[in-house]
Amino acid sequence: MKRTSAAVGSSALEAYLSEINRFSLLSVEEERELARSFRDGRDTRSAHKLVTANLRFVVKVAYEYRSYGLRMADLIQEGNIGLMRAVQKFDPEKEIRLISYAVWWIRAYIQNYILRSWSLVKLGTTQAQRKLFFSLARTKRELDRVSVEHGADSDGEDAGKIAKKLRVKASEVREMAQRMDGRDLSLDAPLGLDGAASHVDFVVGDGVTQDAELETAQQGRVMQGRVAAALARLDSRERYIIEQRIMSDDPKTLKDLGEHFGFSRERARQLEIRAKEKLKTELGALAAEIEWPTDGVPVELEDRAVA
Repeated sequence: MKRTSAAVGSSALEAYLSEINRFSLLSVEEERELARSFRDGRDTRSAHKLVTANLRFVVKVAYEYRSYGLRMADLIQEGNIGLMRAVQKFDPEKEIRLISYAVWWIRAYIQNYILRSWSLVKLGTTQAQRKLFFSLARTKRELDRVSVEHGADSDGEDAGKIAKKLRVKASEVREMAQRMDGRDLSLDAPLGLDGAASHVDFVVGDGVTQDAELETAQQGRVMQGRVAAALARLDSRERYIIEQRIMSDDPKTLKDLGEHFGFSRERARQLEIRAKEKLKTELGALAAEIEWPTDGVPVELEDRAVA
């Protein structure tokens, strides 16, 4: 039987925890000596010992954020990056332990990861919003626990109490709670027990409907047929002038047409007018049917005419 991904992840985390417990803790003097060695000589082995000796503390901090629903392994990984950053910045002459300094970097990296992963919509764009994001759930739990201890039921109107405790506006508490509750949802997520449909199947499209597409296609076929029939009723010279003057992507001038047939530019213009009048008569009924806003000549044909 294949192991589930959750079981595999749990097993990997347990193996990691067992591995980091093999590294012994450092005394104050050992820690300062290693920190000076890295600071002065950039000795990577000293930095490695400082990091590995404090990995278990990263796990402890990461577990404080397990309620946010993200993989513990990912939180620990981000915390480890924060620890390595702290080792780079640590000053052993400040006479404080590395972990006391590093915990701020560890929390910062874990919190940044949670904010990035929580939603595609950016959360915590200001320091106040970041503080509220990470304090909201904890403060609500504390207030609920106090209510239970005093035998009172939570009335569900906690925004005012939370706002007072965190020294923010009640409206900000409600807004952040709403944003935290509105988690991203994949439109491809299956619906129902059989999973035959998904959310995207029920999203209203803003494009052209199938009925409109079919109507446009049918009108196009009708137009093509009627225009072809109208052109067929012109004589060869008139049809050539319409094709070259109006229907061509590179229309010819009246002078070019006169030279082609061996007569003047004015004669070519007269033939063009006569051909248009015939088309107007032939296509008048069609123009009324499809509401061309013209005198009977298609819009695209009029636009292409070159004087």
